[in-house]
Amino acid sequence: MSIVSLNPSDEKSVSYAITRFLSDFAVAQLIRKCGGAKLKGVPSFVLFSYVLTNAFRMGSFYMQSRMASFGRLFSKNTYYRFFMNPHMNWLRFTTLLAERIIRQHLRPLTSDARDNCFVIDDTLYERAGFKRTELASRVFDHVSKRFKKGFRLLTLGWTDGCTFLPINFSMLASSKERNVLGPCNSFDRRSLCAKRRIMARRKGTSVMMELLREALEAGHRAKYVLFDSWFSNPKQILDVHALQLDVIAMVKRSPTILYHVQGKRLSLKDIFAHSKKRRGRSRYLLSVPVKVGSERKGEHLIDARIVCVRNRNNRKNWIALICTDMALREEDIIRIYGKRWDIEVFFKTCKSNLLLRKEYHGLSYDGLTAHVSMVFVRYMLLAVLKRDEEDARTIGELFYLMVSEVADVTYQEAMLILATATLITLEDVFRISEEQAAALYMRFMQKLPNAMQHLLQMS
Repeated sequence: MSIVSLNPSDEKSVSYAITRFLSDFAVAQLIRKCGGAKLKGVPSFVLFSYVLTNAFRMGSFYMQSRMASFGRLFSKNTYYRFFMNPHMNWLRFTTLLAERIIRQHLRPLTSDARDNCFVIDDTLYERAGFKRTELASRVFDHVSKRFKKGFRLLTLGWTDGCTFLPINFSMLASSKERNVLGPCNSFDRRSLCAKRRIMARRKGTSVMMELLREALEAGHRAKYVLFDSWFSNPKQILDVHALQLDVIAMVKRSPTILYHVQGKRLSLKDIFAHSKKRRGRSRYLLSVPVKVGSERKGEHLIDARIVCVRNRNNRKNWIALICTDMALREEDIIRIYGKRWDIEVFFKTCKSNLLLRKEYHGLSYDGLTAHVSMVFVRYMLLAVLKRDEEDARTIGELFYLMVSEVADVTYQEAMLILATATLITLEDVFRISEEQAAALYMRFMQKLPNAMQHLLQMS
C-alpha cells in the first residue's frame, strides 16, 4: 500500500521510515496478539498502517478518499469500523509495543547508570464540538482554570532522559453522575468494552496504580516514579513504594497531609517554618528526613526526604519535592525530577502536530481509545527516529559493522605510496632526471629513524 502524499519525495521517505518501524518491532504480530485480527475484508494491519501515516499526509481522510491517488483502498465504513473493533485491546497493545522498543532499541543505547523513570500525568482531552460524545464530562482545566467538556487523559510514560515513550493511558470521565454529559452504552461487564468504561469512571489515583501494575507485568522497568502534586499524597506514595518503586514527586501544601518529623506530626508549611534554611547559592533551601504514613490508619511508615527549592518563576516562593530513596543526594533528586517535563513536551506534540484533537470525529468511547492509541504510536515512531539521528552510538554501531568491509592500508604501504607520489611530483614539476630522483629518495631514507628505514626496506 502506498502512502498518499502530494510530495513524491516526502512520500518515499515517510513510507520507508514507517515500513522499517513496523518491521523492526513486529507490529503486525502485536496487533494479532491483542485481538485485532480480522477474519475477512481489509486486513487490520493495512488499516493500521494507513491510519498511522495520516498525521504525515496532506488533507483529511475525506479529502484523500476523493483523490484519484487513493484508489478506493477501502470505504468510509471500513475506516470507522477499524476504530470501533470491540476485541482490540489498545491499552495492552501500546504497553507491549513500548516495552519492545525499549528492550530492543533503547536499552542498548542507555547506560546502566542512567536513572530510568516512569512519569505519570494527565492533560485535558477536549471534545467541545461533539455534544453526544460517549462519557464526555465537565472536566476542570488547570491552565484556563475553567470547566470544559472532554476527558482527563491520564498517561503513563517512560523516559531515560533522552527519549520519552508513552506506555498506556486511560481517558477519565467524571466520577460524579451530574458532570457526565454524554451517554454511556451498556455492555456485558465481562467484556473489554465494559472494563474500559468502568476504568473511566474510577478515581485517577486508582487508575494510576492499575496502569503501573500493567506496565510492570508487561516487563517495563524503571528506578523511579515521577508525578506532580496532583497525585502526591501519602497513600499514593505508599502504594507505589509497595510495588518496589521509589517516588520523586512534588508535595502538596495541604494542612491535612502530615508527616512524621522527630516524633511530631507536621504539615509541609510547619516543616518549612521550623527548619533551618541553607544560605548562599545552594540549589535547595532545606532537606528534612521524614516518615510517610499514618499509624492510626494501620499504615506501614516508610522513610522519605523532603527537599525544598526556590521557585524559579517567583524567587520569594518555594516548592517541595519528596523522595523515598534515602541514598539519593538532594542535587540528584532535583535533577531526576526535571525529567518529568518530558511528558509535558509529549502532550504538546500530540495536540499540536499529531492530530490528537482534530482527526477522529466519532462519538464512541472505543473509537476514541483507538484513536489516542494511534497518536501514541505516531509519537513512538518519531521518538525512535529522533534517537537514531541524535545518539552518537547509533553512528558508532554503523561504523563498527562496516569496519570489517574496509581493508586497512599497512604502515609500510602508506610510506611507500607517500614517497613515490612525492618523487613523481618532483619529476613532473622540476623536470629532474631519474638519477636525481634516486638520490633524493636515498637522502629521504637516510633522514628517517632506523626503525622506519628497516620497515621500508622489508617491504
